[in-house]
Amino acid sequence: MPAVPSDSRAPDDPRRAVPRTDAVLAAPELSGAIAARGRDTVKAVVREVQDRVRTGDVAAADVVPAVLAALPAPSAVRRVLNCTGTVLHTNLGRAQLAPEAVDAVVTASGATDVELDLATGRRARRGRGALAALREAVPAAGDVHVVNNGAAALVLAATALAAGREVVVSRGEMVEIGDGFRLPDLLVSTGARLREVGTTNRTTLADYAAAVGPGTGMVLKVHPSNFVVTGFTSGVGAGELTGLGVPVVADIGSGLLHPEPLLPDEPDATTSLTAGADLVTASGDKLLGGPQAGLLLGRADLVERLRRHPLARALRVDKLTLAALEATVRTAANPTREALRADPAVLRERCAALAGALRGHGVTADVVDAAAVVGGGGAPGVELPSAAVALEEALALPLRLGQPPVVGRLERGRLLLDLRCVPAAADAEVAAAVLRVAGAGA
Repeated sequence: MPAVPSDSRAPDDPRRAVPRTDAVLAAPELSGAIAARGRDTVKAVVREVQDRVRTGDVAAADVVPAVLAALPAPSAVRRVLNCTGTVLHTNLGRAQLAPEAVDAVVTASGATDVELDLATGRRARRGRGALAALREAVPAAGDVHVVNNGAAALVLAATALAAGREVVVSRGEMVEIGDGFRLPDLLVSTGARLREVGTTNRTTLADYAAAVGPGTGMVLKVHPSNFVVTGFTSGVGAGELTGLGVPVVADIGSGLLHPEPLLPDEPDATTSLTAGADLVTASGDKLLGGPQAGLLLGRADLVERLRRHPLARALRVDKLTLAALEATVRTAANPTREALRADPAVLRERCAALAGALRGHGVTADVVDAAAVVGGGGAPGVELPSAAVALEEALALPLRLGQPPVVGRLERGRLLLDLRCVPAAADAEVAAAVLRVAGAGA
């Protein structure tokens, strides 16, 4: 018989203390995690922690707590404190939902009556609550429809009204937005042909009139929401185009349903429709302050034509979006509106309190004037007077990687934390996050 090799590890070798996998998985503290996440997921984490015991990074007695701490979050999406001063930050998910919209999403996460009439037991129109809320909010619209984002709203309109025909549009409105997205490419993908009129800086009614003919499917007006052209310029409003005999579609972009005094140059659905636009397209997750959605508002016959188009099925929104959209439209306040209207004096007071708290723990912090922006491709050139706490630039990365992540902006070698988009109740969280990464004592 060959000799059995003896265990050559020293008595104090941590590898001798590694608990068995089945013993760890049997720990009562892990039963909830196994039920929620699955045995295989938890088992993989147990093996990772066992390896850390072998290297001496984790004590054998701490295996179960270490497993619980190492379990990956159910979602990679993390809550972030937006201290950038950009109200609708695309990389941070644009509009923050109102508490009422969040509650509506939670309710809609279970079984709902999204397509059921509870009184009759028969199928009902999908999203009728959200559609009714939009119709009530914009009486100038004969009917409304909702798709999954602003680009989808324009795609559906162009496909249903102009596939195989021409879309007449000003050269100055052929915009490119984030991530290389170009409006001309989107329109051509629908099967429509572009008929560009005018020049980059000047387009007249005569330019449109000369281009409209039997092959015209629609005239498109696009709000150039992410840039401003000044100087020798001229354009044509949607109302001036109504006599051309073809549908006029106004892509207003940012989703205002009514005029906003703080943003007088930003178009809104009510004004556009009253002026004569046949159809308005817009986004739901910008200045409206709701979830990602594409809004279509206008003539009842056109909206019905779009709603019945086969493409509409592929672009429809889910029950969570419908619930959040309805709650947003029916609620007077939301974080976007509050951030837009934030009083600069109050913001400065909050920043002063935050900076004082940080200095009290040895962190260098100053209060400075700042300029916030709307963001999300809305109100280009508009600055909102604000205030910020100025910190050392080196804190930017550790704050972004903290829990919760705090995202500010870098300016002139400093990290600025603008509280405009942060609820006042979360100021203490911002302070605690800075103190953690700065290594300041309590």
